[in-house]
Amino acid sequence: MTISFILNGEDVSLNARSYDRLADALREHFGLLGVKADCRRGVCGKCLILLDGRLAPSCLLPVFRVRGREVITIEGFSQTDEFADIMKGFAEAGLETCGFCDSGKILATAALLERQARPSAREILEEMASVPCRCTDPETMVKGVQAAAELKARRHYRRASQ
Repeated sequence: MTISFILNGEDVSLNARSYDRLADALREHFGLLGVKADCRRGVCGKCLILLDGRLAPSCLLPVFRVRGREVITIEGFSQTDEFADIMKGFAEAGLETCGFCDSGKILATAALLERQARPSAREILEEMASVPCRCTDPETMVKGVQAAAELKARRHYRRASQ
């Protein structure tokens, strides 16, 4: 079957079987290696994508479920101003990424900041629970997300005042 969807801002089509997983299709057909499907149970956080702006584990999604929808991977998100805000906010807080959970932390932060401009510490910790992480203490994670939120708000304020 042919599946058409938006991938990182571009209209794409893919011939796939009904049981193909999105994580595999993204890697094999589009060469997006930032998506990894290690656990295949949706718990490791390495396969996270943004699906219509919401965090989703691509290892659990049959590829036909994205027909007509928008998928953003870490590769596509890394080209945005929001990505720059998040990375700068993480750096300001001293949050270092290890390569295992970094794309999950970044995309989880993006999804949260899209829903909530200035999230509370509790909201941040709840969102980050979807990304198992052993390299960052919760306090630093909260500081990093809050710093990213401030940077995003300042950037939007500058645009609005121009």
